[in-house]
Amino acid sequence: MSPQPASASRRHSTSEAPAADRARPARPAVSVGLIVAICLVAANLRTTLTGVGALLPEIERGSGLTSSWGGLLSTLPLLTFAATSPLVARASHRWGSARLLVAALGVLAVGTVVRSLPSVAFLFTGTVILSAAIAFGNVLLPALIRRSVPAHRIQGVSALYVTVMGLMAAVSSGVSAPLAHTVPGSWRTALAWGVAFTVAAFLAWLPRIRGDRPQASTGETHSPMPWRSRLAWQVTLFMGLQSLAFYTAVAWLPSILIDRGTSSTTAGWMLFYYQVVSLAASSLLPVLTRGRHDQRWTAAGASVLVAGGFTVLVAAPALSVLACTLLGLGGGACLVLALTFQSQRAGSSGEAAALAGMAQSIGYLVAAAGPLLLGILHDTTHSWTLPLIVLAVLGITTAVAGHGAGQDRHLRRGSR
Repeated sequence: MSPQPASASRRHSTSEAPAADRARPARPAVSVGLIVAICLVAANLRTTLTGVGALLPEIERGSGLTSSWGGLLSTLPLLTFAATSPLVARASHRWGSARLLVAALGVLAVGTVVRSLPSVAFLFTGTVILSAAIAFGNVLLPALIRRSVPAHRIQGVSALYVTVMGLMAAVSSGVSAPLAHTVPGSWRTALAWGVAFTVAAFLAWLPRIRGDRPQASTGETHSPMPWRSRLAWQVTLFMGLQSLAFYTAVAWLPSILIDRGTSSTTAGWMLFYYQVVSLAASSLLPVLTRGRHDQRWTAAGASVLVAGGFTVLVAAPALSVLACTLLGLGGGACLVLALTFQSQRAGSSGEAAALAGMAQSIGYLVAAAGPLLLGILHDTTHSWTLPLIVLAVLGITTAVAGHGAGQDRHLRRGSR
């Protein structure tokens, strides 16, 4: 794509600027305190959610919920993410990213406590409250990284917080059920254990609001959602499709393996193995791609690995270890890239918040639909073959979106 004159860029707000054409402001070296603060936020982005799956049988027995209501409880956070994410960019412009993040952490702590109170109404109300707070954190973190981290370190910092997020998600899945059997209050107390990390993150970010000035007070214009930007849609589709693959695998992988002759215990360990491989891929990606600004083939290749994993489950179900290895390697890399693109493809922290809001609102809506649609396909065909073929095809579609999102370009200022 050839560069456009300045006058043309003002007329055509949907075009993108090459990264080399935009001067990047100098930023100080990343401090240890900032890295710790970012990791503490990351520790809260899944911890309060992933433990619900392990506790769901006890929640249903203790509260009298049916399986359908239990399924809604699991899907509700993704729907809340989709509804809340578009609101973050405008709120960030008005109040400041760090101030808004501190407020979101406070709301997350309140929502976590409300969810554990003895009432089904509190269970669902608290879930909505804490999910809305997490949605703010999901969108604000890429914007804060874009503002505070040198460009060449964005992918490394993004990979670190994704690793922390995944590690805490796995820990929450593992400890929630044992906690429910050992602490007073059973599963209700187990739902609230992650509030300790929320308080720690709140205290880590509280001193940082002093230097945080809202963009509105500096005269900087609000960055709108880049709905007309082709690059923004590529980032959004990549985010949505890789999220669909992840949440579908977490929801249905054990059932798929059991249907193909694997014992339930082995299927559970295979899900654990899949998440461990995903964490390893998330950690190693920045090392393997250091200094590489163009991520087109990295994103496309990782997506193809995911498609290959689903294909192996169809063609050679006995090779489930290979399938989970491919799914973990590709999925872990895709998640890091999807979150990194939301920072790298923006020209400012305001644009990063707008792009992240767009990518995550649509992305989590797609992710919420994935497990449901796959279940419908399985119930209709009484087989996992067609659902797995659909996932493999979507993996190739993810590769196409990732190839576009991975190009070393920026949204033009003012793109809509």
